[in-house]
Amino acid sequence: MSFMNLNGSRFSLNNQRVLVTGASRGLGAEIASLLAAAGADLVISGRDPIGLENTRQLVERFGHRCHPLQADLRSIEETHRLADQALELFSTIDVLVNNAGIVFVEDLLNTTLEHWEATQAVNLRAPYLLSQRLVPEMIKQRRGKIINISSVAAVLAPVGHAAYSASKGGLNLLTQTMAAEWACYNIQANAVAPTVVLTEMGQQVWGEANKAEPMKARIPAGRFGEPSEVADLVLFLSSNASNFICGQVIRLDGGLTAV
Repeated sequence: MSFMNLNGSRFSLNNQRVLVTGASRGLGAEIASLLAAAGADLVISGRDPIGLENTRQLVERFGHRCHPLQADLRSIEETHRLADQALELFSTIDVLVNNAGIVFVEDLLNTTLEHWEATQAVNLRAPYLLSQRLVPEMIKQRRGKIINISSVAAVLAPVGHAAYSASKGGLNLLTQTMAAEWACYNIQANAVAPTVVLTEMGQQVWGEANKAEPMKARIPAGRFGEPSEVADLVLFLSSNASNFICGQVIRLDGGLTAV
């Protein structure tokens, strides 16, 4: 990872307190590292303690505080506990990045109720519960940012992604409702909707050439996304440079949904 000096610019996150979920690897680790490079102190969460420790070490290279909190967002109780612990550590969270997500690739007739419920819990319910817990402090200070990591699967409905697409479609509308209700308090809520990004989860679904090449052929840019490209957009949406952007679902897809 290579980061430019962002301190002092409108992209600076100096003195900002940030919570990034799903930060033990992949997009979450990339996002946490870039936001730390921009000046943020962080709470990071995930299920894998070893992965969280690796991300903590990446973040602390930039000289900022990083508190790893293990949490399983399939659980209502653990999701609430994560929010409460974040508030105990930082008093308020200035930027909430709802990045944690899971996917089970199975056709609709074979989608199990267990997988459906788990997908909705992590991808949709957890952002709702965390925001409900954390936004009152944002309202008090009349300032805050919420960035929800969605997917173009919310609008394209790829085969085998019924539960995932439904959860991300719901997340898009939840994001817009957040904006409608909280923009008056100077809280900006937006969603980032990437196409395939070659994280560990992306490799599991799209790593085989017989799946990857037809998908790439549909993308005008001719390739999949990189984690750093998602992190760059999250940084922009976390910073003062995006203060008038609110309620948007920004498709980071190499032109896929433009054709």
